[in-house]
Order: sequence, then structure tokens, then C-alpha cells
Amino acid sequence: MKRKMMLAALAISLVLSTGAAASAAGNATVLRFGTMYGVDGPFLGSTNAIRGVSGDNLPWEIPRVQGLLTADGRLIVTVKGLVFKSEDPVPPDLQGINDAPEFRALVSCLTETPQDTVVVENVTTQGFPATRSGDSFINEKLDLPNPCVAPIVFILPGDEDDWFAVTGVETGD
Repeated sequence: MKRKMMLAALAISLVLSTGAAASAAGNATVLRFGTMYGVDGPFLGSTNAIRGVSGDNLPWEIPRVQGLLTADGRLIVTVKGLVFKSEDPVPPDLQGINDAPEFRALVSCLTETPQDTVVVENVTTQGFPATRSGDSFINEKLDLPNPCVAPIVFILPGDEDDWFAVTGVETGD
């Protein structure tokens, strides 16, 4: 498993540094990201859901991530260290670990309806194995809506619909 994760990380590093996967497929990169925001503070729970997706009830952190979304719907995300924060209100036995056996990615797009209104359409990957230390490699081709405007990528557990991490950055206090 460790070797598989190392090979996956190497593959995504090559893709992100050269753009080879997107150009080989004749496809444009829609979104490339190297940071995500772990759910915390006012994003916990459903009060401040983002595009209809509620945050988990406990805070998470994600120190490293690399991701790529192409115009044909290929989503590749290498997740490193997505775990519960080591602080209250996280129970001591969960601090610093991931208790989800799988992670999924959700791509949220704004799209048009035939009535010329804008709606949110969320598309989710299957589950991919996740380690207790919060590492996972997600690689799936999704059927994105047309158009897919202002995409946001979330990381969810394999069996729930609350997000652990979302594309974004925490710049500090």
C-alpha cells in the first residue's frame, strides 16, 4: 500500500509539474490546486454549508494536497495527512488521526438550466482507500455538467456527505 501511494504521488507530481496528462489527452486544465482548507470554526456543521454541502461536526486539518481537474472531467487528487485536529472539541482518541476508511472527492459546479437560471450541480467520485494517517489517492473521470463554472473540490468520507476539506487556503491570523 505504501509503495502504491508513493507511485501515485510521483505520478501526480509529474502531471502537475508538466501538465502532461492534460495535453496528452488534448484537454485543458480547468483547476490545479496545492492547498485545501480543513473544516473548522463557522464551517462546522450545516449552518454555513458551501453550495449545499455541510461541514463535518469536528475540525480537520490537511497539510499537503495536490489536485488537478481537466475539462473532460478527469479529477486527480493526492491527499496527505487529512486528519482530525489535535484540539478540543475533538475527542482525545481521535486527535491527529483519520477514522474514515475511504475518501471521496466532490466537484461542485455552477451550471445553466434550459430556463436560463443558474443552479449548483455536485458530482462525486467513488470511494478511494484512505490511511489512518489521512493519505489517499483519488483518480476518476467524472461526468461534469456543461458548463461547469467556478468549480470547487471537496474531500468527503466514503460513507457520509459532510466535507473534511475544500479547495482554499488559510493564510494565518
